[in-house]
Amino acid sequence: MTTRFAFVGFRHPHIFDMYQRCCERDDIEIVAGCEEDAATRDELAKSGAATITHYDFEAVLNDAEADVIAVGDCYGHRADIIEAALRSGKHVISDKPMCISLDELGRIEAASKESGKIVGCMLDMRNLAVYLGMRNLIQEGAIGEVHAIQFEGQHPLLYGKRPAWYFEEGMHGGVLNDIIVHAVDFVPWATGLRWKTVVAARCWNATVPQHPHFSQCGQAMLMLENDAGVICDVSYLTPDSFAYDFPLYWRVAVWGSNGVVEAGVNSTTVTLYRNGSKESEAVPLPAAQPGGYLDSYLAEIRGDTERVQLCSKEVFAAATTSLQIQAAADQSRTNVPLIR
Repeated sequence: MTTRFAFVGFRHPHIFDMYQRCCERDDIEIVAGCEEDAATRDELAKSGAATITHYDFEAVLNDAEADVIAVGDCYGHRADIIEAALRSGKHVISDKPMCISLDELGRIEAASKESGKIVGCMLDMRNLAVYLGMRNLIQEGAIGEVHAIQFEGQHPLLYGKRPAWYFEEGMHGGVLNDIIVHAVDFVPWATGLRWKTVVAARCWNATVPQHPHFSQCGQAMLMLENDAGVICDVSYLTPDSFAYDFPLYWRVAVWGSNGVVEAGVNSTTVTLYRNGSKESEAVPLPAAQPGGYLDSYLAEIRGDTERVQLCSKEVFAAATTSLQIQAAADQSRTNVPLIR
């Protein structure tokens, strides 16, 4: 079975992971590539990173015989694209975040329900070996019941290299929604515990006063359904010179009733601290599942339910929770129930 993909928007580099994976698969045909921004089209023409066939999204919906619309446009443009694609009878898979407000997400969810089409997202934290290993240990009971979690999702801002639209009002939508969605999806999957409450959340501008509306720092204190506490920081404060090789990049520590597991995205093992032992264990990593988000999405739209590892329902749940956390920060609200 061949699934036909049309790509709309190449404004964030994440989308090239999916584009390349689609190019390499025999069961996917890329039938269109659309980029409405002229400067981005010029860059793509020089780099050869993607083939552009359309300059207008409406033309893609009218002319391209696609089964799936893959979305990588600016965050602030995504909701309109996704809703229109669904209402035209296409499945959709998007880079994260899918949109920048709860109202936008409501429109997307309604369009998906009314059209019967499936929405996926590039939530790939589940596919990385280090987090697969961490989940395995938690699920096996190596640390007992989970009581506290800390994760550090700080990123380099790379000002001057990061796309300029990030700093335009109405385009970014908030650092918590932008980044925290990965951990919001990972934590319930790894622990089996649902989100319960936003205890507190805050965003602020630290180093880019020339863009006073852009709050590039974000922290949150959250609670899971068993009252376990979660503390996180997803600020754009990592030194640019370290970038994504920073040792603390996406560091996650989970404390349980009988031990602790800790690792970061660049770790070569998961560190396990068992109660009763005075020595930590360096637990080897399982095999990674590169492109697992795409495998799972294809399985879902093809009706192969046994192979679905990240379903549309989970995608909407992660997006909803992330936007609720962002809204709590924007509105300076505390002890906000996470409703899903």
